[in-house]
Amino acid sequence: MKEQKAWGIAGDEQPRLRTLTIHMTDDMRFSPSHFNVQQGETLRLRVENKGQILHEVVLGTRATLDEHAQLMLKFPTMEHAEPYMAHVAPSQSADLIWSFNRAGSFEFACLIPGHYQAGMTGTFTVTPPSTR
Repeated sequence: MKEQKAWGIAGDEQPRLRTLTIHMTDDMRFSPSHFNVQQGETLRLRVENKGQILHEVVLGTRATLDEHAQLMLKFPTMEHAEPYMAHVAPSQSADLIWSFNRAGSFEFACLIPGHYQAGMTGTFTVTPPSTR
């Protein structure tokens, strides 16, 4: 079941979805660390781990990421099965299909213990459709 979040809702795979590739590296950075999307757009976020250690990506708000990061410190082997998060092994990739149906500024992060604390975060802005 899809659950509406402040930052959007799980999307459906469909032909010709725009793909945005985000690289994760062992210097605890995402590239790009910011992206823009138009409200109502569904994207395929292809997350590629270019490092030698496990990384993850989790979409959310600062508050939800902070809360989840605290849980990860207590339970570092926690499994993730939500459509807005993915563990990615070294030299692997994963796709998130996400519908950005809420305007605003949001965040994404790697919440593996130590990674978030080292600054492995990024932001995304969802802009309302133009009224032209």
